[in-house]
Amino acid sequence: MRAVVTGSAGFLGSHMVDALLGDGHHVIGVDNLLTGNPRNMAHLSNEPRFQFLNQDITSPFDPGQVDLVFNMASPASPVDYAAYGIETLMVGSIGVRNVLDIAKKYSARFLHCSTSECYGDPLEHPQSETYWGNVNPIGPRSVYDESKRFAEALVMAYYRYERVDTRLVRIFNTYGPRLQASDGRVISNFLRQALDGVDLTIYGDGSQTRSFCYVSDQIDGQLRLMQSDEYTPVNIGNPEEFTILECAEAVLAITGSKSKLVFKPLPEDDPKQRCPDISKARTLLGWEPKTPLSEGLRLTIPWFKEVAEPQPHAKGRSKDDSEEAA
Repeated sequence: MRAVVTGSAGFLGSHMVDALLGDGHHVIGVDNLLTGNPRNMAHLSNEPRFQFLNQDITSPFDPGQVDLVFNMASPASPVDYAAYGIETLMVGSIGVRNVLDIAKKYSARFLHCSTSECYGDPLEHPQSETYWGNVNPIGPRSVYDESKRFAEALVMAYYRYERVDTRLVRIFNTYGPRLQASDGRVISNFLRQALDGVDLTIYGDGSQTRSFCYVSDQIDGQLRLMQSDEYTPVNIGNPEEFTILECAEAVLAITGSKSKLVFKPLPEDDPKQRCPDISKARTLLGWEPKTPLSEGLRLTIPWFKEVAEPQPHAKGRSKDDSEEAA
């Protein structure tokens, strides 16, 4: 088949490109490199089944006949959407519409990458797909949260009114090689700090929880969803829940770092709990994650040791947070 992957230079997008090529498909990667990194696609320079378009999806474009569309484009890390708030809102609205129009034109199957941020600071735990969320629509995180919530409404509208064959994945915290080293995500922060021998920064008292899914498990879940007939949202994430403090201790143990823990105030609207109910994915897709946190960290460390360098951001100021990769 011929597939389009928007956000192909990003963390998850580049792994999806690799998975699709591995399955024998032809892939068109689309990215404007605002937050994506060309290094994530460098190994594909001589791959005849891969084509890259340097394209902002908020401007209409036409990749030609395609069978599959994976919409994975958006600033996703706390540092990125803090720096590019307006761009985040535009890619989640105008950009999603443009990509949906491609799927409509070519009768392609469409998967949109949404996020557990749709649940906000949840009052239901664990979070199931039927939960409507507890989101601050005007807070500092709203540029990301509301762009994703609007995008879900737009995807469902195209399903209902335009008969586009759509799917919605709600991604929970995901990590692995190709994460940006300075993106503000908890795994990135802790690994970078531990390997550099500096103090690990914990926001709040470290009792807030997250559930960490290794990237290969995440991609497997999304591919299974694309192959299914399910059009309503499906959580893809790891239901094994850790406190931020437990995560920090796991990083120190696996790296052998002597770094200390330091505590700072919790950022505004930071979720206290985040854990997916994956009953739907288990039942409909036969999917559940296979990689424990200790193994995923072991597989991720070489990237941070050998490749990853902190990336400068053109706008905004860097701030650490403990949120997800999407």
